[in-house]
Amino acid sequence: MPTKLEGLRLYDNNWAPSPRRVRIFLAEKDLEVELVPVDLGEGGQFAEPFASRNPFQAVPVLELEDGRNIAESQAICRYLEHRFPTPPLMGRDAVEVAQIEMWTRRVEIDGYLQVAAALRHSHPAFAGRAVPGVREGFEQIPALVDLSKQVFARMIDCVESQLGEHPFVAGENFSVADIVLLVTLDFAKGGKRMDLTLPEHTARWYEEISARPSASA
Repeated sequence: MPTKLEGLRLYDNNWAPSPRRVRIFLAEKDLEVELVPVDLGEGGQFAEPFASRNPFQAVPVLELEDGRNIAESQAICRYLEHRFPTPPLMGRDAVEVAQIEMWTRRVEIDGYLQVAAALRHSHPAFAGRAVPGVREGFEQIPALVDLSKQVFARMIDCVESQLGEHPFVAGENFSVADIVLLVTLDFAKGGKRMDLTLPEHTARWYEEISARPSASA
């Protein structure tokens, strides 16, 4: 049975990719927190009291026992890693910590953010609000979609080379970098936002990581 963390509340959405990163991280550590759903379809991220918890008005947000709030999935995972270090998902020594951070940033910047940009600059639901956390005032730029797809493809090439030499994204151990890549690929798969004809080593990795119990979190 997972360890229930009393007093912690995760403001969540069951279809948004960023909160899923935290849920998988928690599952890998065999931890459980109270989930508080935020209805993004109805603009729940802009409504009080949630909007005051995160000035960027986005999920996830972790509410601590003392009422303080931590936003951004990577920041939440870092807090949890420091407080509950076993099993380590952000590195066992200085070199591994740095390598995991390096690969996590590569996947986030050239993968996850590119999928998000392709979605926000193409889907009718984001017309006039192509920037996260705003209701209006940012028009879509269709040309960014093709650019995002090119950057994403380059990221896949880099990951493929890495996974041809190592079992996991950042080396020999499963880490938060694997969580971020899994969520990124599933995000890209939704709505066929990116070409997801995965090359050999990435396809092998994707099948193995998707089979982990935490992947369903």
